[in-house]
Amino acid sequence: MREKLGQILVRLGVASGEEVDRALKVQQEEGGLRRVGEILMDSGLKEDDLVRALSVQSGLPIGGEEFPESLPLDKLSFPFLKANALMPLKLDDGLLSLAVGDPTKSDAIDSIKASFGFRIRPCIVKKSALLSHLDSLYASHDAMMRRLVEGVIEEEELAVQEGGTDVSHLKDLAQDKGIIQLVDLVIENAVKDRASDIHVEPEEAYMRVRYRIDGILYDKEMFPFRMQAAFSSRIKLLSHMNIAERRLPQDGRIRGNFGGKDIDIRVSTLPTVHGESIVMRILDREASFISLDDIGFSRDLLDRYGALIKKPYGMILITGPTGSGKTTTLYASLVKLNSPEKKIITAEEPVEYLLRGINQIQVRSKIGLTFANGLRHIVRQDPDIIMVGEIRDLETAGISIHAALTGHLLFSTLHTNDAPSATTRLVDMGVEPYLVSSTLIGVMAQRLVRKICPHCKTEREPDSQAREQGIERLWEGKGCENCYGTGYRGRLAIFELMLIDDDLRELITRNATSREIKEKAAASGMTTLRQDGLRKVKEGITTIDEVYRVTQIEL
Repeated sequence: MREKLGQILVRLGVASGEEVDRALKVQQEEGGLRRVGEILMDSGLKEDDLVRALSVQSGLPIGGEEFPESLPLDKLSFPFLKANALMPLKLDDGLLSLAVGDPTKSDAIDSIKASFGFRIRPCIVKKSALLSHLDSLYASHDAMMRRLVEGVIEEEELAVQEGGTDVSHLKDLAQDKGIIQLVDLVIENAVKDRASDIHVEPEEAYMRVRYRIDGILYDKEMFPFRMQAAFSSRIKLLSHMNIAERRLPQDGRIRGNFGGKDIDIRVSTLPTVHGESIVMRILDREASFISLDDIGFSRDLLDRYGALIKKPYGMILITGPTGSGKTTTLYASLVKLNSPEKKIITAEEPVEYLLRGINQIQVRSKIGLTFANGLRHIVRQDPDIIMVGEIRDLETAGISIHAALTGHLLFSTLHTNDAPSATTRLVDMGVEPYLVSSTLIGVMAQRLVRKICPHCKTEREPDSQAREQGIERLWEGKGCENCYGTGYRGRLAIFELMLIDDDLRELITRNATSREIKEKAAASGMTTLRQDGLRKVKEGITTIDEVYRVTQIEL
C-alpha cells in the first residue's frame, strides 16, 4: 500500500502530526470535497513542499514550470485537462511528456494512453501553476466563446420577452453582433485547421460542432441547445436561404473572407428531430490548384491516363463515393487539355472552382436548368470537350452517350464502388449495352487516403499481414503537433483505371456482370484500388491500415 500523504509530509518535516489530524477532520466535515494537501495549504503549507510529498508518494519526478506556448496535442478538450490537472508538454516520436498536477487522476492518464496509443512520460508540477497556464492558453478562445454564447442567449431571451414574431425574432438573432462573431470564429477555426467540412448537429441538450480534417470527423465545440436557432439562422441568412423555413431541406452558398482567406462555402440544411443539421463544405479559392502530376498517379498510370484523355471523342467516367476527389481529378484533367484551339464547356452543381479559358455552367434545377437540359444546349455550342458534373438519370446518360457518339470527348462522374461497376450502372439506368460499349473508352475509380505526416514519420517492423502482401518495410506517423497527434497530414488519391478494349466491349455488349468485367480487366493488366494503395504503402506514403479502411469493397 502507498504511504499516506500526511505521513510523508510529517516525515519530510513540513507538517506536524497535529496539523495533519486537523486537516483530516476538516476533510471529513466537508464530506471529502477537498484533499488533505489542499486543506493544509490553507494553513500555510507551501505548494513546493506538497509537490515533493506527492512525488515521493507517486514515484513521479518533479518537473519544471517551463510550459509550452501552445499545446502539442489539441484534441484534448480544455475541460478535460482542467478537471484532471493535466497538460501535454511535448510530443516526440510517440512519447508524450505530460505535466501532472494531481497524480491521483491516473484514470485520465490511462485514457490518453488508450485513446492515442502514446507512451506517457509524466512529471509532477505545481497544480496552481499548471491550471494558471491552462487558463492563459485557453483564455482568449474559451472566454470569447463563452461571452459570445451568453450574449446570444441573452439577446434571444430579450426578443422573446418583447413578444416579437417568430420570423422577426430569427432575423434579429441572425443579425446580432454576438452571433455574427461566433459564426465567423467557428468558420475561421475550421479554415485554420485545414477542415474540408463543418458539421453543426443539434442534439437533445446541446449543439455539437465537428470538423472533417483529412476525411475524418473531430469534435470541436459544444454549445447549449438554445444556441441552435440563432446559429442556424445566421448561417441561413449568409447563405441566402429562407430563415422561416425549418421543415424542408435547403441549399445555399457563402462567399467571404475568413481567417484572411477568400473562402467559398457550400451549405446544406436538413431538418432533424432536434432541429436543423447543417453541413458546410469549405472551398479555399486561394488554394493552389492540384495538377495531374500532384494528384497521386504513379508514372505508369499517369502515362496511361494522359493518353486516354487525349482521345478525340468518347466518354470517360470518374467513379467513387462522395468526397473521394472526383471533381479535383476532373478539373485537373480539363486544365491539362485546355488550349486556345479547344472549346471546353462544363455543367456543374455547383461550380467549385473557376477555370480560366473554360466555359462553366452552374446547374439550377429550380429554374429548369438541369444537367440534361444544360447538356442538350451545350452540344449546340460546338464544343470539343464536355464535362458533366454527374450522370444521375437516364435522360442525362442518354444525352451524354449521344454527345460522345457525335464526336465529342465527354467527362462525367458516377457513384460506384469500382470501375467495372460503372458499365452495369449505366445499363441499370436504362442505357442499351451496345451504346455503352460504343461510347465508353475508360473508367477510373478513386479513393482518398491520408498521407503519413512527414514530421513524425518513422519506420517500423512489418507484421504478418504486411508480409503477406509482399511488404518488407513499413512506415507510420508517431503523432506530433504538426498532425494534431494523428500521424497523418494531407491526403492523396489511389486509382483503378479500366481502359475499354475490344474484349471488354464484347462483355459489355452482352450485358456481362461487373464481376466478369472486373476479372477480364484485371487479366488485361488493370491495377485495382487495393493494389494501387499497397504500392503507396511500399513507397512509404501511407499506411496499410489506411488503405484497408478506404478499400473495404475489395475485402
